[in-house]
Amino acid sequence: MKRPSAALKRHLNTKDIITIKPSLLHFLQIHDSAFPIGSYTHSFGMETYIQAQKITDKQSLLNFCKTYLFSNLVFGDGLFVKEAYALALKQEFQQLKQLDQLSHAMKIAKESRQGSIKMGKQFIETILPLTDSELVATWRELIKKKEIHGHYAITYGIYAAHCQFDLEDVLAAFLYSSTTALIHNAVRAIPLGQSAGVQAIHLLFDPINEAVELVKEKTLDDLSNSSVGIELASMEHERLHSRLFIS
Repeated sequence: MKRPSAALKRHLNTKDIITIKPSLLHFLQIHDSAFPIGSYTHSFGMETYIQAQKITDKQSLLNFCKTYLFSNLVFGDGLFVKEAYALALKQEFQQLKQLDQLSHAMKIAKESRQGSIKMGKQFIETILPLTDSELVATWRELIKKKEIHGHYAITYGIYAAHCQFDLEDVLAAFLYSSTTALIHNAVRAIPLGQSAGVQAIHLLFDPINEAVELVKEKTLDDLSNSSVGIELASMEHERLHSRLFIS
């Protein structure tokens, strides 16, 4: 798998567990909704739409998620994951730092920018005890020294490359976890029934597959931020009278 730490190797070193591919179990672990990166505290502007009664049911929630997926993730964080993955494989540190700066500049709304940084920091602090990667350790030191911002998509891409996860699986899992986190949060905020939430996630399978293919085709030249409404909602979120989420 990803070249785990010695302690993790000892823990996983049984014939039965290796037979069932421990890398798959670790892949599932870091994408579990309970993995502590703080995604349950962020709506990235969705809460503004909910309070404005523009997201009230399953269909309106799906519409928002598809817009977020195709206008935001495909041309932003999805591409950053792919590029960070490729640069990490080549140990291109300077280019990874530039990619982090580019990610910072792409996020117009303050709350979305800070949300991405907070998730990145929580992600790296959580995975650090699980890995012996020098690249991940160095990246964390750069964050601590404030030489980089440590945006989540970049840190996630670096770790995924270190783990040698399949890139297509990585992109699918990143897009899936990013959109389903919004649905989990919407179920609490609208509120919406659990069954409706499960159905909404299921209906996103095809769009997520389509989004993965788009990300695979695109390069950094395609970076853009066309989700103007979501960015404005993120800015407006700062001034909501009451809020369930940080962003």
